[in-house]
Amino acid sequence: MTDTRRRVKVYTLNEDRQWDDRGTGHVSSGYVERLKGMSLLVRAESDGSLLLESKINPNTAYQKQQDTLIVWSEAENYDLALSFQEKAGCDEIWEKICQVQGKDPSVDITQDLVDESEEERFDDMSSPGLELPPSELSRLEEIAEVVASSLPSPMRREKLALALENEGYIKKLLELFHVCEDLENTEGLHHLYEIIKGIFLLNRTALFEVMFSEDCIMDIIGCLEYDPSLPMQRKHREFLTKTAKFKEVIPISDPELKQKIHQTYRVQYIQDVVLPTPSVFEENMLSTLHSFIFFNKVEIVGMLQEDEKFLTELFAHLTDEATDDEKRQELVNFLKEFCAFSQTLQPQNRDTFFKTLSNMGILPALEVILGMDDAQVRSAATDIFSYLVEYNPSMVREFVMQEAQQNDDDILLINLIIEHMICDADPELGGAVQLTGLLRTLVDPENMLATTSKTEKTEFLGFFYKHCMHVLTAPLLANTTEDKPSKDDFQTAQLLALILELLTFCVEHHTYHIKNYIINKDILRRVLVLMSSMHSFLALCALRFMRKIVGLKDEFYNRYIVKSFLFEPVVKAFLNNGSRYNLMNSAIIEIFEYVRVEDIKSLTAHIIENYWKALEDIEYVQTFKGLKLRYDQQRERQDNPKLDSMRSILRNHRYRRDARSIEDEEEMWFNTDEDDLEDGEPVVLPSDKIKNSEDLMDPISKFMERKKCEFIA
Repeated sequence: MTDTRRRVKVYTLNEDRQWDDRGTGHVSSGYVERLKGMSLLVRAESDGSLLLESKINPNTAYQKQQDTLIVWSEAENYDLALSFQEKAGCDEIWEKICQVQGKDPSVDITQDLVDESEEERFDDMSSPGLELPPSELSRLEEIAEVVASSLPSPMRREKLALALENEGYIKKLLELFHVCEDLENTEGLHHLYEIIKGIFLLNRTALFEVMFSEDCIMDIIGCLEYDPSLPMQRKHREFLTKTAKFKEVIPISDPELKQKIHQTYRVQYIQDVVLPTPSVFEENMLSTLHSFIFFNKVEIVGMLQEDEKFLTELFAHLTDEATDDEKRQELVNFLKEFCAFSQTLQPQNRDTFFKTLSNMGILPALEVILGMDDAQVRSAATDIFSYLVEYNPSMVREFVMQEAQQNDDDILLINLIIEHMICDADPELGGAVQLTGLLRTLVDPENMLATTSKTEKTEFLGFFYKHCMHVLTAPLLANTTEDKPSKDDFQTAQLLALILELLTFCVEHHTYHIKNYIINKDILRRVLVLMSSMHSFLALCALRFMRKIVGLKDEFYNRYIVKSFLFEPVVKAFLNNGSRYNLMNSAIIEIFEYVRVEDIKSLTAHIIENYWKALEDIEYVQTFKGLKLRYDQQRERQDNPKLDSMRSILRNHRYRRDARSIEDEEEMWFNTDEDDLEDGEPVVLPSDKIKNSEDLMDPISKFMERKKCEFIA
């Protein structure tokens, strides 16, 4: 039978000092023969697998935090934490740990955190406790010295922490803080700053619970305003009370939840703004503060998620046309923070979280928000959309495919995302870069699901190429109607580079869908117009797109390239680049070298038969002469088939290459009659688009003559 008292989450601390969730299970303690001792065991509630098996070491320092946490270090730089669902379960396991170590369960830490010298250990054992000076104005300097001198020694830190807890000392210090402020006693305020900072470095949850309580936290922040190393007092309390406003977009009825939200914001502010940047030696001394914030966030998300009334009202207001823009902006910002907090949840709970948002209608709500004029609101909506895509792209794909059955292409969510990418007003296109990454995730077959009855890849890519691809390629097609780009400013070039990056990804991963689109829409020819851009990065993007196509060694693509003479803009760009040794020169030579090394016969013949006169004088690399040799060998084999068969027998087996495997879907597509293709368009271009080789060589010859004249001049 499941015992909720024993239900725990297992966390480990990563290299960035952040807690990683390892799963949820049920904890027990018992003797493990393999480990030769009493151990903690956590078995996953999902499948019963072992999440944790840890021997209770008699010398390990276990810490009990916030009534429901047990934290310890398993080895150097490997910290573990058990977060209990109920306090009773935490107390039960804590008693087991203390029993093994022979400790009183009333303590919050079972051992010293670091080993000390024998001399320190002897000195500390000789004095049973630490007696703090009386909490008086005249003794503040002495108190500050006691705190500072205790920090280097783990034993004295422990005794100082116990003294501060047992005597209610922190509240007495905060009473002195009010007196010092009233008297404008700067020296006393500086001492209090050092004392409170030192208490933070004690790294004790019990002390934090006092310091971060509703009646103490603002005074703690006040003490930290008087840093003696700064010339003036800092105004943290003024910011928190007057500038920072708590916007309750939907009334929160639970006072405990409201108090937890206030506390977490203020503690986060203390960590990020108030406390000075910790030194290398102090970083580990604030680990409990990081943990305090982390587990508070987990608790807040859980409490909000369980409040169905709250979430129902949130989405009702978000999608209500009567909601004014300012109110909707506040709702969107809250939802963004809510999603950000959800990153602290374990995978199973995060899955439930996003399913809840999906059931509430978050994706239709995002459509409404993305249609607003406010750039800040759209930016927040984009961030929310990124959380959804990164966590569960299949959920987003399912929504947009269902949506396509009811709405026009123009108002589909995915097309709104593409339009925002295209229309990004930022000169650096920061938003467009983010959205390109999200689109790439959505069209990536690697994260698409497959079942026996249907494949998400087939359905979604069919949808995407029918309803969305024309929106994505619109700027490219609009800008390449002539021999040169219509607009060639920096921002346009950046945008086209992003589009080409996405199209190149599609060529690599989408097989027949993108092939049909490229050949039917003559996309490669339009892309190669960008080879004449004044921006070399865009010209290189266009060349990379062609290189990806050539790299597939697909004869359907090769026939398209040959019949449309698509190596012409590449040859022209190469000749225009002249003898300059740059990235463009290397990239163009590499594509020809690839054709030579891979012995792509159709492209080799096309290049030599149409461009050899323009390339035969290039001698600083042997690529083009090597291509000519390949071509001559091909002709020789065609003229003498017997010689060709003899060579194939003598050829070493290591030169053989496996034919590229073609997916079943692709094979089916190629077996389909042309009449069955979408829009009834043929796979190859119409004959009027196919150039005669003599017609093509004429401009190349004229170009070469012009270059020779320029060289002689």
